[in-house]
Amino acid sequence: IRKNPLVEIIAVNTGCLNACTYCKTKHARGDLGSYPIEDIVERAKTAFSEGVTEIWLTSEDTGAYGRDIGVTLPDLLFQLVKVIPDGAMLRIGMTNPPYILEHLEDMAKILSHPRVYSFLHVPVQAGSDKVLYDMRREYTVADFEKVVNYLAEKVPGITIATDIICGFPTEEKDDFDETLSLIERHKFPSVFINQFYPRPGTPAAKMKRIPTEEVKNRSRELTQLFKSYRPYDHKRGQRQRILITEISHDGNHLVGHNKFYEQVLVPKNMDLLGKTIEVDIIDTGKHYLMGQIVHETLVNMPRLPPPPSTEAALKSNVKSYHKNLKSSVDYADSAIIILTYPIESYSNILNTMSTASKKFHLFNWLSLSDILVANEVINFVAVANTNLAE
Repeated sequence: IRKNPLVEIIAVNTGCLNACTYCKTKHARGDLGSYPIEDIVERAKTAFSEGVTEIWLTSEDTGAYGRDIGVTLPDLLFQLVKVIPDGAMLRIGMTNPPYILEHLEDMAKILSHPRVYSFLHVPVQAGSDKVLYDMRREYTVADFEKVVNYLAEKVPGITIATDIICGFPTEEKDDFDETLSLIERHKFPSVFINQFYPRPGTPAAKMKRIPTEEVKNRSRELTQLFKSYRPYDHKRGQRQRILITEISHDGNHLVGHNKFYEQVLVPKNMDLLGKTIEVDIIDTGKHYLMGQIVHETLVNMPRLPPPPSTEAALKSNVKSYHKNLKSSVDYADSAIIILTYPIESYSNILNTMSTASKKFHLFNWLSLSDILVANEVINFVAVANTNLAE
């Protein structure tokens, strides 16, 4: 059951390849177990057919996907983008630096795809190589910055989110200062700040802890640094496309996301849920942008591309299909026609029918709520998933 009917969360694998000294994932969930590409793609197609407009890929480490079954994360993503319909988006989940380093070129291509959010969550955890070694993170600060800098160059505007653990047992003051310097250099728009907690049964739980008050002080200092900059102010006045998928916590706005998965708030209008609209950015906050709707008409709505066999059938049988369609709507004074395939495929049909005296409401994809509120509908004609070869 989806908590949000517009969002499908798909786990691509379970378990983990790492053995971080502070984490119990390996103990709790075991070694990496990746799901087959075809299963994940099929689940995505099913979700889109059920009205989902946004898919989140999740994992303890998305970047490690496929290493146990002989494929890679880009292999999966290149297949997924083929089935994402217009008006829908894909968000890639958290990935640790080691497993994405060898795929940077392909990841940049995927993150630049118009139906993939230019967003990536890459936890660094510390800005000190010594601390990273003690955590058994299997990368250096330079490795992490290579990922960040490469993607920033190849995917302009990309949002990189990261995590920091304050007060790991071996973290000296100089180590923490290096972490502050890392955040100062990159000014990440999202930084998840955590205080070290000794999880029972982990190697780090056996290490001598830093005094609790010192850990809190470091957490406060890092939080203060994070709050000192505003990552979105330069976006005021921009016109952006956003996909609206939820209601804000205060209940007064709808929440959409732009290409960079930045949160954009717009006035509440429930008819806009699941739709892509254009907005002008009129204000910004630390964690959000405020949008003024430019056009309430849809920029696009989700639709699945036609299978090659169906598209070929449409071209070869357009005359007979046109005849059947026209005879159906002859009984209606007005009609709604749902076009489940790209509207260009119906050009011959629509051009002929446009001369008729009847009123037609044409949509590429329609929710039940839209159908119920449509005006002047006497009869309803649905052209959906028709076997065009018949």
